[in-house]
Amino acid sequence: MTFQDFNFKDTLNQAIDDAGFKEPSPVQADAIPLILEGHDLIGQAQTGTGKTAAFGLPIIQQMVGNKGVEALVIVPTRELAMQVSDELFRFGKTAGLKTATVYGGTPYNRQIERINQANIIVATPGRLQDLLKSNRIKINPNFVVLDEADEMLDMGFLDEIKNIFTYLPEERQTLMFSATMPKQIKILAEKILKSPKSVTITKSERTNTDITQLFYVVAEYERDDALLRLIDYKNPNKCIVFCRMKKEVDRLSSYMTAQGFKVAALHGDMEQKQREHTIRSFKQGLVEIFIATDVAARGLDVNDVSHVFNYHIPFDSESYVHRIGRTGRAGNKGEAITLVSPNELRTIKRIEKDVGTVMISEVIPTRQEVQSRKDGDLLSKIADTKISASAKDMVKTLQHDIDIVTIAHLLATIVQEEIDVKGKDIIGLGTEEVKALIERAKNFKGGDRNRSGGRGRSRNRSRSGGRNRDRGGREGDRRGGGDKRSSGGNRDSRNGGSSRNSRDRGNR
Repeated sequence: MTFQDFNFKDTLNQAIDDAGFKEPSPVQADAIPLILEGHDLIGQAQTGTGKTAAFGLPIIQQMVGNKGVEALVIVPTRELAMQVSDELFRFGKTAGLKTATVYGGTPYNRQIERINQANIIVATPGRLQDLLKSNRIKINPNFVVLDEADEMLDMGFLDEIKNIFTYLPEERQTLMFSATMPKQIKILAEKILKSPKSVTITKSERTNTDITQLFYVVAEYERDDALLRLIDYKNPNKCIVFCRMKKEVDRLSSYMTAQGFKVAALHGDMEQKQREHTIRSFKQGLVEIFIATDVAARGLDVNDVSHVFNYHIPFDSESYVHRIGRTGRAGNKGEAITLVSPNELRTIKRIEKDVGTVMISEVIPTRQEVQSRKDGDLLSKIADTKISASAKDMVKTLQHDIDIVTIAHLLATIVQEEIDVKGKDIIGLGTEEVKALIERAKNFKGGDRNRSGGRGRSRNRSRSGGRNRDRGGREGDRRGGGDKRSSGGNRDSRNGGSSRNSRDRGNR
C-alpha cells in the first residue's frame, strides 16, 4: 500500500511527498480508511507508530478550510502539543489551513487571537478547559481527537476531559488514541464515542524494527563512566539521555558540560520559554546531547536522533517504548542503549516480555578499543581530505624553521590530543558474568536476594582469590565484587589491557 491508495486531494498528496512519506505505517493503513468513512475510532498504538498522520491526514482531507475551527486535538503535555501542531501544520499548509497551539504558561489574549484565526487547535486539557469555562472561546469542531488518552489519565486530567466534552457539539467525529486501555479509558470511550471502530497495533508491532536495542551491565558507581565511554565509542549524530529524576538531569547535565560536551537539559521545573528554547536548540543541532526526564519522551519529534541512552532503566515498559521511540524515526536506523545494574536484569526480562522485543547484551568497549576506532576514523578523514591553499601556506611558513617530518609529527600530536580517550580501561561486567546473572534472573523465584541481587560479591571473590587477588589479571583486576572500595585509590592502574583474552567478550 502507498499513500496514493487513499485518494487524497492533490494539496495533501503534495504535503505527504514534501514530508518524505512513502508507505503508511500499520496504524495509518488501518485507521485512515475508517476515519475517511466517518467512523468514530479507538486506536491502541504506541508513540512513534505514526499516529499523528493516522488521524491528521484523513481529517485534513475532509476539512473545508473556511469555517473557523474544524478540528480539535487534545494532548497531555505542552511538548506534545507543539509537536502535533507542527506536524499538522506541515500537512495542511499547502491547503492554506492554520493551526493554533494552546497550553498553559502563555498569555490568554495571544492564544485567543490565534484560535480565532485557526482551522485546527491542538490543546492541553487545563488551558482548554479554562478558555471554554470562562467563555473566552466558543468552538464547534467537526473532528475531535484525544491523543495519548492513558497519559492524560495518569496525569489526572480525566475530569477536565469530561468537562471539555460538555462544551463540544454532539454531532462530531471523535477519535481516541491510547497506548494502553485501562478501565477508566474504556468507560470514557463509551461516553464520548458512538459505535467506534477499533484499530490495535499488536505487541510484536510495538517497537520499531529499525531500532537496535542494547543493554550494558555496570555497577551503580560506573554509570557516568559508562555513558561517556559509549558516547565516545558510538559517536552519535544526536542523542537523548533519559533520566528518572529532575535532580539527575541537572547533575548529569553539569557533569557532561564539564567534560566538554554540548548539552541541553529538559525537565518539568523549567520555564516554558526555556523549554521551547532547549528543544529548538536540539532540533537545530546547536547541542549534541539532550538530557531529559520522561516528560520529553512523549511527542518529542526530531527525526535525526541516532541514539537514545537510558541512564537508568525506566520503571515501566510503556515508558521504555516511549523513550526508545525517539530514535529510528522517518525511515532512519537508530540504537537504544540501556545501562543496568546486576539486580535490574529482571526488569530487562520483564520489559522484553511485555513489549515483545529482544534486547541484546553487550560489553562496554575498553579505552584501547575506543582509541583504536577514533584513530582509524581520523586516518580515514586525513586520507580523504583535500589540501587547501591556506594549509600549503602554513606548511611553507613552518618549513623556514622546522623540517617537514617534524611538522607532520607536531600536527599529528595536536590532532591526536583532540581525540584522546580518557578514563579507566575496563567498565562494567564481562560477557560470561552477564550470562550467569541473566540465567539467575530468569530462574529467580523471590525470597533469596543473594541468588540474583547485588553485585555477587562472595561469588566473585571466591573466583578471583578474595580481596588480595592478583591485580595483574584483568578479570580479577576489574571486578572486586562491585565494591567500589576494593579497588582502593589505584583504579586507573588497571588500564594495561595486555590480558585481553582473559575477559571473554563473546560475539561483539
